[in-house]
Amino acid sequence: CIAIGGDRFVGSVFIDNLLRMEANPEVKYMLLLGEVGGTEEYKVIEAVKSGKIKKPIIAWCIGTIAKYYDSGVQFGHAGASANGDMETAEAKNRAMKEVGIHVPASFNDLPEIISALYHELHAEGTIKDIIEPSMNVCPSVRKSKQFICTISDDRGDEAHYCGYPISSVATPDTGFTIGDVMSILWFKKRYPRWAVDFLETVLKTVPDHGPAVSGAHNAKVTARAGKDVISSLISGLLTIGPRFGGAIDDAAKYFKYASDNGMSPNDFLNHMKKEGIPIPGIGHRIKSLKNPDLRVEGLKKFAKANFPSTPLLDYALTVEQLTTSKKENLILNVDGSIG
Repeated sequence: CIAIGGDRFVGSVFIDNLLRMEANPEVKYMLLLGEVGGTEEYKVIEAVKSGKIKKPIIAWCIGTIAKYYDSGVQFGHAGASANGDMETAEAKNRAMKEVGIHVPASFNDLPEIISALYHELHAEGTIKDIIEPSMNVCPSVRKSKQFICTISDDRGDEAHYCGYPISSVATPDTGFTIGDVMSILWFKKRYPRWAVDFLETVLKTVPDHGPAVSGAHNAKVTARAGKDVISSLISGLLTIGPRFGGAIDDAAKYFKYASDNGMSPNDFLNHMKKEGIPIPGIGHRIKSLKNPDLRVEGLKKFAKANFPSTPLLDYALTVEQLTTSKKENLILNVDGSIG
């Protein structure tokens, strides 16, 4: 099946494709579907008259309804408009029928004429029996697919957070804090108190980075444009990435990579320099060894007092010793401490 379109300028025309099919021994008959407008069908008529095309052709030009309109009407395609009597669908259908092309009485009769020609050629032996290929049978009963959530479950009488009924974690008297719920939803288990307290400490430490950072700036611009609160919030959240908000993830990623691969702090610095990657979690615009960030001091103090061990923090502090020996503001910052 070749669709050549009905535009003013096309890549090929009817006669091009029909001559290729005429030369193909696998093709036994051809079906042409034209439309009102243009004169390409007449080239096919001339080819049939001259004997260039000998194989049977079934053809129909749509748009016979055009005669019921008072003036020329374009039917969808740019070229589907008769600019003269020869370009009408009726004239082209009549001319094709006169040279022996199989033209039905109407479009609705097209299936019948196709079937009749097929059986005629089959009876003559021109068309052989076609063996239908075996098809895979779809199972009669298919198991319905469901979205599966391993964190929360709202089936049954009460929704659950990773196995905990919501009523057992929601109210103050249950003893569950925001950090407890975060650990259940994010990590699928209730973390020990020191880990939960750390999560809540992080939440209290990082929510405000001032009005000039990317997220705050975008949120303000969106709100000033008259958008609603949700749209403004989303516009700010969408800026989170390597240069804004992504330093915590990257600090954890690169410090852990160095530690897991047995890199010395000096090797780690050389590796990051070779890769052309600024060390995430290191450096501050204002704070320095002489003017330490009290948030970082608090996080370090909490971790040392409560964590069972702090291997990554210890590694990061060793890296800090090397970086601050070059410039005193290349300290371990909040992102690096959290990561």
